[in-house]
Amino acid sequence: MTSDVQVLVRRGPDIAEWFDTVAHLRAKVFRSFPYLYEGDIEYEKHYLSMYARSADSLLVLVLADDVVVGASTGLPLGDTEPAFQVPFADRGIPMEAVFYCGESVLLPAFRGLGLGHRFFDEREAHARSLGGMQWTSFASVDRADDDPRRPSNYRSNDAFWTRRGYVRQSDMKVTLPWKEVGEPTETEQTLTMWLHSLENAK
Repeated sequence: MTSDVQVLVRRGPDIAEWFDTVAHLRAKVFRSFPYLYEGDIEYEKHYLSMYARSADSLLVLVLADDVVVGASTGLPLGDTEPAFQVPFADRGIPMEAVFYCGESVLLPAFRGLGLGHRFFDEREAHARSLGGMQWTSFASVDRADDDPRRPSNYRSNDAFWTRRGYVRQSDMKVTLPWKEVGEPTETEQTLTMWLHSLENAK
């Protein structure tokens, strides 16, 4: 990792001061495949507000020369929007046992420096510190292998997530609407949950 990269960790209401910066970063990174998200900054700020409302949320920031180039979030599942909770309720997994990892966004120039692992290390350590957490989880958007919008040099994160101990749960889905790049209106997008047992990774 280069010496000019700094990692900051913020929790709960202290996250609010970073909303604008993280909203713009999310919109920029998620514009690329596989999300293809036509960013809406006001929606982004509304989405991020749930982290400030949670006393146990976490924001990990990466700064290079005092500019935010990466961010990762997480909070207890019970503090998320209801759509994220439904697959767990259907499976019978208690809300209070899950720490939900919202996203990790990092500008391309800073990938391959170990920051992806740092994001997961910080969130998993935070989840353990809360007590009672048995799982960490996140959702990944579903895209077909033959999607014509897939760049020729695109490499999925599935292998990385698997090495971290996460297992894709094909029966745990969440559907969210967003406007894809170049499309006139929002469409429903399907995401699949991944689960990681904190108890088996001590």
